[in-house]
Amino acid sequence: MTEPAVRSSLVPALVYAALSTAIVSSLGMLLVPSIAREMDVPVSTAQWMLTINLLVGAVATPVMGRISDGPHKKRLLLLALWIILAGSVIAAAAPNFTVFLIGRALQGLTYGIVPVTIALARRYIAADKVRFSISTLSVTVATGLGVGYPLTGISAGLFDFRFAFWFAALFVVTAIFVVVRVVPAGPDQRAARLPFDYAGASLLGLGLGLLLLGVSEGPSWGWSSPGVISCFIVAAAVLTAWVRTELRTRHPLVNLRVLRNGEVLLANGTGMGLGAAMYIGLSISSLVAQAPTSTGYGIALPVFWAGFVMLPLSVGSFLANRMVRRLARRIPLATLLPIGAGIMAAAGMLLWFAHTALWEILTGMLVFGLGMGASYAAMPALIARSVATEELGSSVSFNQVLRNVGSSFGTAVSGAVLAANMAPDLHPTGAGIGISFAIGALLCAAVFATLLVHALITRFRRATDGRADALFK
Repeated sequence: MTEPAVRSSLVPALVYAALSTAIVSSLGMLLVPSIAREMDVPVSTAQWMLTINLLVGAVATPVMGRISDGPHKKRLLLLALWIILAGSVIAAAAPNFTVFLIGRALQGLTYGIVPVTIALARRYIAADKVRFSISTLSVTVATGLGVGYPLTGISAGLFDFRFAFWFAALFVVTAIFVVVRVVPAGPDQRAARLPFDYAGASLLGLGLGLLLLGVSEGPSWGWSSPGVISCFIVAAAVLTAWVRTELRTRHPLVNLRVLRNGEVLLANGTGMGLGAAMYIGLSISSLVAQAPTSTGYGIALPVFWAGFVMLPLSVGSFLANRMVRRLARRIPLATLLPIGAGIMAAAGMLLWFAHTALWEILTGMLVFGLGMGASYAAMPALIARSVATEELGSSVSFNQVLRNVGSSFGTAVSGAVLAANMAPDLHPTGAGIGISFAIGALLCAAVFATLLVHALITRFRRATDGRADALFK
């Protein structure tokens, strides 16, 4: 291919590669009951298919982000896709649950795909188009989830869970072909060749792993159990040591000094808060869709149709991304964050007060998608314009890690609420469902209020500075 042809097809190729994250992520919540039944394990044990995937992702994402700042971006992306392919095949053919978990662990590398694609876009896309490219890649996961969940539901409904994993493997094969064909070959001569921060990677991986393990297993082990408390205490100590190490290291895994930048801090805080709220909304909506009507709130959809509940999420995030493209030159990126958070707060409120009919859930998912599309498009673009090119991969990956941490906390909190509000038929009560939706809605509202106050203060300071400058002219 000629260089102009490569550049014109690069963004679609990177988006296609990033979709592997959404396709593999959709193999989670919907399939837990099927995995438990097919492999003859309790549902609480089957939940480890989510936990192990998240734990590996927490370790892999910052490591992949830092390596993507170096010269071997394409090689890293291909290696990750090959490992994800191996994990998909192992999970599809697993003879028992232990082997299945090994496959799910290898699939955890999907969490690091998006930061690598963003680093490639920043390097090879023209400067006037790079912001829109980064925004598109950032919302790819949200858009893809709305497609991945229906495909998973169809696969599991018509065949079994193994077919869904074989489909994921086939998709990754096509993604590998596209990357090999389109992405420019390395090494990237412009990239800095910096020593890898092994100490920082080890400490961050261990600290995040322990933190997410405690959060994920809190509902089943008990929040006051010695295991959960030990996880939190050791995680706090390890992450404290990691912060000190990163501040002293010349070439850290994550440059924490860039967090002093207001826009980077704003994007990271928003990512963590909205990540928690998003997963509360998604997980509880999925549960409501499949719950029997005898619960008083359930819609009783079979798994074949339950996945389609997430389709409006994809539509909403896609439409929001298109609107962001049109408005980005008129509205500052920082303004898109409170707009997106406000839309997500409206979706949360809608689901809180109206979630017993299918149209209500579908409307809530559509509005959620609009808010996610606006917010998630703004976050990496804010980071990209605030950090040096050689720090982009690690900075965006850290934002992704914080989103995952927030998502894990959101899932754990909603799980604890549902466990404390269980009916005799072992389904959550209507009160438990309502409280879970309320937590998600109030969390979105809190993030929106914080961003709105920040925007007003920033605007007031700029106006004050402008008047002061005028006085001294």
